Amino acid sequence: MIAIPIDDLVFVVCTLVGGGLLLVTVVVDDILGGILDALHLGFDIGGVSLMPLLLGFVSMFGVGGLFATQVLGVHGSQAGLIGAVGGAIGFAIVYVMFTALRRSEGANPFSTSTLVGRQASVAVGIPAGRFGSVLIKAEGQTHEFSATSSVDIPAGSAVTVIGTAGTGLLVEPLAARSAAAGTGGTTGV
Repeated sequence: MIAIPIDDLVFVVCTLVGGGLLLVTVVVDDILGGILDALHLGFDIGGVSLMPLLLGFVSMFGVGGLFATQVLGVHGSQAGLIGAVGGAIGFAIVYVMFTALRRSEGANPFSTSTLVGRQASVAVGIPAGRFGSVLIKAEGQTHEFSATSSVDIPAGSAVTVIGTAGTGLLVEPLAARSAAAGTGGTTGV
């Protein structure tokens, strides 16, 4: 029968479980992060979520402890202390790597809600209560979006975006917006 010291077993399990879960976290971090964001559960340190940091600590705790028992020949609390130092180094390495990865990400793309209040041009006429399309300049490019309105708007008309409807826009004629602004003043006697 093979006799394995308990401290070696603990260090091996920490290395394998921590390293394996860290790899999974790196691969599917966006999915896990999205789930946690949807549940409004999020905690990070300097823009790095807590899970990779803890897993880096656990896996390097195991590596440091194995180094202590197998190379240095120490066991018990001394091996645990060396493992904790290794874990702290792993924590720092993961923090630096994930911080560098976060900095290399591009900016979030614009969303249709940021287009509210902007002017657009009708590309395909918009029948009342149905969809047509509008051209709008955003992020330095001209984009075409489906759009709807409560009134008929012919192609080529200038419109103002007043809201969003899924991935489409709610628009109203620019003349209607100007007329509504003009009637808010004083009345003549």
